[in-house]
Amino acid sequence: MIKIKKRRKTRAFDTDSRDTVKNKLEDFKRFIIFCLASLAVIAQTAVFAYVWYDFYRGLIFAPFWRKGNWVLIAIYALINVLFSTFYGGLRVGYLKRIDVFYSMILAAICTNVVTYFQITLINRWFLDPWPMVEMTLVQFVVIVIWIFGSRFIYSRLYQARKLLVIYGDRDPGDLIQKMNSRRDKYNISGKVHIDIGEKEIHKMMRNYDGVIIWDLPSNIRNKYLKYCFAHSIRCYLSPKISDVILMGSERIHLFDTPLLVAKNMGLSIEQRAAKRLLDIVVSGIGIIVSSPLMLIISLCVKLYDGGPVFYFQDRLTLGGKPFKICKFRSMRVDSEKNGARLASKHDSRITPVGRVLRDLHLDELPQLFNVFIGDMSLVGPRPERQTIMREYRRELPEFYYRLKVKAGLTGYAQVYGKYNTTPYDKLKLDLFYIENYSFFLDLKLLLMTVKIFFQKEVSEGVDDNQRNALKDSVEDLTAETEKEK
Repeated sequence: MIKIKKRRKTRAFDTDSRDTVKNKLEDFKRFIIFCLASLAVIAQTAVFAYVWYDFYRGLIFAPFWRKGNWVLIAIYALINVLFSTFYGGLRVGYLKRIDVFYSMILAAICTNVVTYFQITLINRWFLDPWPMVEMTLVQFVVIVIWIFGSRFIYSRLYQARKLLVIYGDRDPGDLIQKMNSRRDKYNISGKVHIDIGEKEIHKMMRNYDGVIIWDLPSNIRNKYLKYCFAHSIRCYLSPKISDVILMGSERIHLFDTPLLVAKNMGLSIEQRAAKRLLDIVVSGIGIIVSSPLMLIISLCVKLYDGGPVFYFQDRLTLGGKPFKICKFRSMRVDSEKNGARLASKHDSRITPVGRVLRDLHLDELPQLFNVFIGDMSLVGPRPERQTIMREYRRELPEFYYRLKVKAGLTGYAQVYGKYNTTPYDKLKLDLFYIENYSFFLDLKLLLMTVKIFFQKEVSEGVDDNQRNALKDSVEDLTAETEKEK
């Protein structure tokens, strides 16, 4: 008995030592990422400081004193950090290189535009913007060098995480394919079915850097989740619809037992008022600014085949209320003579003009009028047709949960998903938005929408043999729904 107790103490000590080492490595990793992110901000700020001292400072009627110059440069750095954080550009070890590039470029452009108007206010009149343009081009070069340099350092210090997938009735093939596309970050080198038993799976976990709990029934999933927490094992898991609802709940401490309150009422009256005000202001400005572009697009659509410029279709918004959505026509006039279906990747119904509009998301511009009159919001779940909604609900009854808020021009699922994201995943993304809504989340998603304009996969259609976004294996979706109950 004494020997056994000693062995158990030794094992516990070894486990604690491994956990301490893991924590130190994680802290060191965060420190490296912080240093790399700081380097990007400092380099761009240094370029601005040079332009400010070399050009703009001498043109200001009342020059700043020393501290005033420093404050202006510090404000530039702060604005750059805010935009870079919004777009996720500083997450060099998390995003793909191309995504980091898009994010940092957009952050630099937004920062420089804001700063130019700030300098204009200081001078009380417009100054030559060309130095700012030259500065932006130099920053583009700095950003490219920083991306490749920081990714090189990051990859040398940290290899891809070796992961084990624990799965049940639903095959994790799609997940493995998606995550293995980032071989610089993930290395899914093993998968195991829960039928093998908990003890065997616990032994296997020791040989991996983390585990993925893939769509297991709640009672089984929770056991593995607690084991991972107890042994400091990194754990990725796919949340269920009920989990997403819980994430938006409030904590109360009226009693000595912790309670969670899920109000499930959608947005409050204050939130709806703030959201509507944002919709009116932004959509109104958007209509005025984009009116010349919309006129040019109208001429292109009309001159191509002589058909109608706009395309009106019944869609569903808050509470399932139907409305007429307005878009620039991107397909042939007879595109739905055989029934409604989503656009596919190589859809022959799309006209050449329409393909350009879709790739640049310009076919969505007339929806600003839908937003202005109140049928839609700037941010919210994308509106579906009633026929498509009916098909989705046959396999996923909870799909109507998305109708707790107004349909949106852009949304959480559009920013973080794709055009052909499955209804189940789209529902979870939209519920993330509904349950975690805030005015600032709307602002962030609007800024992020600018970024996805340049990402082709976001507007890519479903497979050519699909009528909607439901996958061929409908049984998998049904199984997911059943596990929620």
